Amino acid sequence: MKDKLPGIIIKGISSVGIFIMIFILYFLFREGIPVLKAVTLSDLFFGDLWYPAENPPVLGMFPLIVGTLAVTALSSLLALPFSLLIAVFVSEVAPRPVRELLKPVLELLGFFPSIVLGFIGMVVLAPWLQETFDMLSGLNLLNSSVLLGVLTVPIVSSLAEEALSSVPGDLRDASYALGATRFETTRKVVVPSALPGILSASLLGIMRALGETMVVLMAAGGAAIIPLSIFDPVRPLTSTIAAEMGETPVGSAHYAALFFGGIVLLLMTLGINLLSAWIEKKGKLVQ
Repeated sequence: MKDKLPGIIIKGISSVGIFIMIFILYFLFREGIPVLKAVTLSDLFFGDLWYPAENPPVLGMFPLIVGTLAVTALSSLLALPFSLLIAVFVSEVAPRPVRELLKPVLELLGFFPSIVLGFIGMVVLAPWLQETFDMLSGLNLLNSSVLLGVLTVPIVSSLAEEALSSVPGDLRDASYALGATRFETTRKVVVPSALPGILSASLLGIMRALGETMVVLMAAGGAAIIPLSIFDPVRPLTSTIAAEMGETPVGSAHYAALFFGGIVLLLMTLGINLLSAWIEKKGKLVQ
């Protein structure tokens, strides 16, 4: 009985966690699906106007979805190259004392409070953008994407560094024995061998940017429009839910639409998770 007790405790805790997740999913779908009684699915996904306070409410989520994807894509485009360079430097170039210093720093930066970055975006970056580029407001797609990139870099670089460090040293030694330089070994041996882990880290970083709330709520501008340039304000799904949920009548079409936006975010993150798992599994089969 003493030998079985730890296993029973672990299974019990795991079962509670699974039950909580199932309950959350049930609650999310129960509250979100009723929006389809007030608006069709095509109007919900492809409608370009978001006026939930109108009577009847206009609940076109297309600008919100586009804003979410635009912020995520631009922040990833800015952050992922820097993340990979930092990971390669820490894993392959930096001396051991520097490496032992940078690794915990990267892990600590991954827990940097997003609301602090949002505040910096409002009071520092937004006025600078407004004065430099002569804009009406510095709260826009570029501002929020830069801040999201700052949040993403520590996570991706830390995970990518672990993938690079896990490459067997025998591969490096064999490459050096054939006369390859450190740069050639890193580019042609280490990075390709760690590529599945690097891609998984990148996808997890993208998922982190996709689900971020406070930064886009404070720095994205809050306009439910389709952005035509990086200087246009946007209103992602996460900031919409955070800004409007507290003032929405429970049971209304607006209330259900916000929960449906949560379902959309859930499906996006689920797709990224499945893609990450597939890449990791594919990498293990190749190895």
